[in-house]
Amino acid sequence: MTTNARSPRGRWIEGWDPEDEVLWASTGKRIARRNLIFSILSEHIGFSVWSIWSVLVLFMGPDIGLPFTASEKFLLVITPNLVGAVLRLPYAAAVTRFGGRNWTIFSSAVLLVPTVLALHFVQQPGTPLWVFVLIGATAGAGGGNFASSMANITTFFPQRLQGWALGLNAGGGNIGVAAIQVIGLLVIAFAGNTHPAYVAAIYLPLIAVAAVCAALGMDNVDSIRAEPGALREACGSRHTWWISALYVGTFGSFIGYSFAFGLVLQTEFGFTPLQAASWTFLGPLVGSLSRPLGGRLADRLGGARVTLWSFALMAAGTAVLLVASAWGSFALYVTAFIALFLLTGLGNGSTYKMIPAVFAEEAEREVTAGGEAVAAFAQARRYSGAVIGIAGAIGALGGVGINLAFRASYGGEAASGDGALAVFLAYYAVCVLVTWWVYLRGARGPGQGPVEVPRERTAGAGRV
Repeated sequence: MTTNARSPRGRWIEGWDPEDEVLWASTGKRIARRNLIFSILSEHIGFSVWSIWSVLVLFMGPDIGLPFTASEKFLLVITPNLVGAVLRLPYAAAVTRFGGRNWTIFSSAVLLVPTVLALHFVQQPGTPLWVFVLIGATAGAGGGNFASSMANITTFFPQRLQGWALGLNAGGGNIGVAAIQVIGLLVIAFAGNTHPAYVAAIYLPLIAVAAVCAALGMDNVDSIRAEPGALREACGSRHTWWISALYVGTFGSFIGYSFAFGLVLQTEFGFTPLQAASWTFLGPLVGSLSRPLGGRLADRLGGARVTLWSFALMAAGTAVLLVASAWGSFALYVTAFIALFLLTGLGNGSTYKMIPAVFAEEAEREVTAGGEAVAAFAQARRYSGAVIGIAGAIGALGGVGINLAFRASYGGEAASGDGALAVFLAYYAVCVLVTWWVYLRGARGPGQGPVEVPRERTAGAGRV
């Protein structure tokens, strides 16, 4: 394994194979951890910028000359969510084309665009809604960072450690949602609710730091270069669509609730910006911290089993939310909502762990049936990398659905979120059935338990 630090195309590591135990113990582990740390930093800032409008809308009102309705504010948080979801596929593909280090530098630096635009316009009274919608669309670039970061990091770690590594990477990134909401709370507490530009201003130097750290501390690896057609081939696998549907329920819920939580509290209980901001960061924080735990549990117990229980408990938590809404109990409502965040984090980690496990098990069955081992596991790695991008994009669309449902529910005559919650409960119930039917029926379904990939079967299987 060599590092070509002088290459004009950027710093590349050649011959990278994390399944090689000798290389992993000598230098691989150190390199993988270093790249993971700076990947988390970049993804963390990306999530913060992606979700910045979930904070800025709390400031919008007559006091700053932007008296938008609840429905219009939901539109402002839906827009970056949608654009971020759409960008995830090209961002995942960009890593295989340009290299993880190179793309992380670019994807971090480009976040200056939505942040500077928000800084300039958010305190200009009378600015029309469509201007903010366009600015919110540029913030979607932060959502694309997730797919490129996850596709990159999965290549650095051996299969037996991917649940934990992907959980840390995603969880550290997800905390960016909670972080920007804490910053919003501090701005409101110390400067009042008429200075939303301060929120954007704080992130300008942080974006620069993330880009510089990626340039100085990350590497490109040759094994991430994809052969043509990987995404197309992955689309032909039924597991791509089953796992994507499950990820809609886990990550879609996490990001959708993260964007909507503050507005829900304002609309449901008539909270002031300070009151709403005092609670909104707790849910995303808990959900982010529980994601690595979900990956760790999946490494030990099997991704499908952890995912099944996550969805079952999410359905129960949503039912409690409906009860709390009927009773008008703020304490029960917030407790149930934060529990939902925790469960989405567990489900996020376990569902993503299912991706490499499912395709590794399919490769194992192919080899048992007489197939060639190296080719089978090479295809499994290619599929895993492609499905990470596909599931990430489709899952993020779940967040759009969450906010559209809340917008429609609160925009009706009842002006209540109960209609949206009933839809979410039904979807979680469907996900319980899908997880059991597809992945847990029988003695051992794909993705049920951890798979140890034999060393001799991974040689040459490094192309994702």
